[in-house]
Amino acid sequence: MTLRARRGGEGGPTLLLLHGMGATSEAWNGVTERLDRYWDGSWVAPDLPGHGGSEALEHYSFGHMAAEVAHCVRGADRLVVLGHSLGGVVALALASGWYGVRVDAVCGLGIKVSWSEQELAGAAAAAARPARSFDNRAQAAERYLKVSGLSGLVAPDSAEVDAGLVLADGGWRLGMDQRAFGIGAPDMPGLLAAARARVVLAAGEHDPMSPAADLRALVPDPVILPSLGHNAQVQNPEAVLRLVTHLTNSR
Repeated sequence: MTLRARRGGEGGPTLLLLHGMGATSEAWNGVTERLDRYWDGSWVAPDLPGHGGSEALEHYSFGHMAAEVAHCVRGADRLVVLGHSLGGVVALALASGWYGVRVDAVCGLGIKVSWSEQELAGAAAAAARPARSFDNRAQAAERYLKVSGLSGLVAPDSAEVDAGLVLADGGWRLGMDQRAFGIGAPDMPGLLAAARARVVLAAGEHDPMSPAADLRALVPDPVILPSLGHNAQVQNPEAVLRLVTHLTNSR
């Protein structure tokens, strides 16, 4: 399959940036615009399968996503992965080494690790519904910002939103494959046990999807970013970049 991936920098280690559910690689724009001051190497930011400009999968699983993303960084000498939310789970799966790439360090930012039966049922129901079509871009943009958790953080008329929308058959819809909602809950203890890389779990202080107590139940020292919410990389890109610097310099 084909993944849309944006790239930059050259040489050195490779930083792989994996966005969250419903978003696209443009969710990292604030980070990539500042990378020249924090990262001495190359970077890759793909749209995850079934998102933005990337092709959909027949069946969604964290392993299947990781296997497809691995093609973007095959042969990287030193690979650091920063994944947000869903992307954080895919990052941990990559760190197992099962998909043909060696990960040196990984940070899972804002991963939802605790799921109720009601939440899982709601996600499965969303996956089973057909994609909505909207009469105009403004309506579709509002829906995209809600699904990606970017409402109030990204302007509705921005290029970031454009990357998550499709105009087809006279109507606007999200570029996301609705079936991706059904991916399920991650086996976090299993993924952490399988990781062959330095792992840091992090979240914004006010992230309702990834509270500090949930992370501390998994690791003794999660990084909690003060005053930030679920999309910390959009709210304060420099705080997240300092986290990457810490991750790579404290091995």
